[in-house]
Amino acid sequence: MTVLLREAIGDRLRHARTTRQRTLRDISRVARVSLGYLSEVERGQKEASSELLASICEALDLPLSDLLVSVAGDVSALDSVDAVGAVDGPVEPAVDGADTTAERAVEVGEAHASAATDREGFEGGSLVAGPVGDELTDLQLSPVLRTTIHQPEAKAALVA
Repeated sequence: MTVLLREAIGDRLRHARTTRQRTLRDISRVARVSLGYLSEVERGQKEASSELLASICEALDLPLSDLLVSVAGDVSALDSVDAVGAVDGPVEPAVDGADTTAERAVEVGEAHASAATDREGFEGGSLVAGPVGDELTDLQLSPVLRTTIHQPEAKAALVA
């Protein structure tokens, strides 16, 4: 899956802004960039210059180096994502006409998890990655975690 750098940067900038509960208008005013242009940068439609990125990061109180490290991690993680996911073995065809990668990944993950229930006691789990499209925001992880909890043995207690 190919990810454009401008999309990855835009996703991270939007995430930083929304987690800080700041508005586009607020950041555009502080960074001295038009609201429309900032929106296009966040949506990955415009390539931001290094000066503009520095200004936006300053407005977000986000070090530029932190942004770049996060983006590099996102891009390298997406480069290593396997289209099938973290499941060993063959992929079964989708059931009931399900044809999206996400539906197949969930299905395969559930099959993998049910195969793990043959063991007794605590069960491990796995995350199944299922890229849905070509956008960074389309990456979905479907957690498949199972735990078997046994009822404790009942002991007689005398209450005085």
